[in-house]
Amino acid sequence: MALNIVLFEPEIPNNTGNIGRLALASGSKLHLVKPFGFELSDSRLKRAGLDYWQHLDVTIYESIEDFFRIQYDKTFAFFSSHGHKSHWDISFEHNLFLIFGKESVGLKKSLSETYKNQLYKIPLYSEHIRSLNLANAVSIVIYEGLRQLNN
Repeated sequence: MALNIVLFEPEIPNNTGNIGRLALASGSKLHLVKPFGFELSDSRLKRAGLDYWQHLDVTIYESIEDFFRIQYDKTFAFFSSHGHKSHWDISFEHNLFLIFGKESVGLKKSLSETYKNQLYKIPLYSEHIRSLNLANAVSIVIYEGLRQLNN
């Protein structure tokens, strides 16, 4: 797998379904960290992921603590509208873990502070919005990573 997409406490099944489809299309692995704002059996999740969900490489964790206990030795990049560095500043490498927070509030403040040197944002060019849709944000980052890895 080229990259790892990590969703901390995703809330919207359509986003998670679309991100699952993106993971499969990009050769990435999807990591979902509970609690979820939906059931994995939710029809909206399946509809957004179409019939691809069965082919997806996905790992589910019971909590954020569980995720870090298992993946403690990995390289992480965290994404937040509060980041100071752009996603273009990341030196992508194979097996990098790209971590996104929940749709309503993003990453927990404690994580943003602990990992501030690994905190990135996607530049926004309008003062009229605070953030991008999660599925769009993940897409932007994944394809920048693939561009770098394939050059």
